[in-house]
Amino acid sequence: MSAVHKEHTELLAKIAKDMPTDEKLFDLAELFKMFGDSTRMKLLFMLFETDACTCGLAEALNMTNSAVSHQLTALKRAKLVKTRRDGKSVFYSLADDHVRTIIKMGMEHIEE
Repeated sequence: MSAVHKEHTELLAKIAKDMPTDEKLFDLAELFKMFGDSTRMKLLFMLFETDACTCGLAEALNMTNSAVSHQLTALKRAKLVKTRRDGKSVFYSLADDHVRTIIKMGMEHIEE
């Protein structure tokens, strides 16, 4: 076996050892799918600035409450947004700073 082939084989073995499980890769792919919809991206950008209720987001985007609620439910399931209740109203916000970082990094990448 040549030195190059041996080095290549060792590198592939290391990569295989460090590869996340199929389940984790599936979950990661599902997470990135959430960013693949422009309506969901608009909602996330709006939540950069402030917490908001479904009706406020719907009005700002000129959409129905039902359509916005559907997208917010998907974002919540993906753990990208969280909710808090204030009386009868439910307010949405970004789940954590990771969400903000992912979007900022994506914007930096496309603006290069």
